[in-house]
Amino acid sequence: MGRTAILIDGGFYQKRAAILFGRKSAKDRADEVFAYCCRHLHQTDKTTNELYRIFSYDCEPSDKNVYHPLTKSSINLGKTDLYEWNKTFLNSLSHKRKVALRMGELLEGSNYTLLPKVINDLCRGTRDLDSLTEKDFFLDIKQKGVDMRIGLDVASIAQKRLVDQVVLIAGDSDFVPVAKHARREGIDFILDSLWQPIRPSLTRHIDGLCSRTTNPNKMLQKGAKKDPLVASGHQRW
Repeated sequence: MGRTAILIDGGFYQKRAAILFGRKSAKDRADEVFAYCCRHLHQTDKTTNELYRIFSYDCEPSDKNVYHPLTKSSINLGKTDLYEWNKTFLNSLSHKRKVALRMGELLEGSNYTLLPKVINDLCRGTRDLDSLTEKDFFLDIKQKGVDMRIGLDVASIAQKRLVDQVVLIAGDSDFVPVAKHARREGIDFILDSLWQPIRPSLTRHIDGLCSRTTNPNKMLQKGAKKDPLVASGHQRW
């Protein structure tokens, strides 16, 4: 039996979880994150690894006033339902056993932006400005310091040989140096992109690509319901 450290890009997980598992309350989402991570402890040879720690990388929700170009009004993000949801989620997750929060920061200049599909429709002339609604906009908030913290923690864990395996739940960011360093130190490095495609250059520098849930494309083809977080998954070694 080995030891596994699991690192999660919180912002990425929330976006993908909404697609894979549906929308949930903040507490239920926190319970789901922990349960999903525990799936990675079960190995293909039917053994179970010991959990070293779950590291979740996120940012405190923004409480700034942001101007909305459609309504021509200022919105206090600190008084929105999304703000309360995120605060409750982070608080619930922080109380889980062996979970450590690593908090980054939000970049200045957050604003409401048109969805890419809406921009394409406007450029093609299939829609006009008078047809826009609030649902056509999204709040564009960018994080900073998250990727750096992930890299530092992987380097520290690998250098000190605290675990035998690192599982990174993240998208196609530039994690090649992180994966290469961990592997040079003899760590089994697994990437879970939650079925989001990754670049071939990243595939070459990991030991496995593993998503512990049903492929959403197959669910759509078969008309299946969203994964209720039961023990299923995909493994490539």
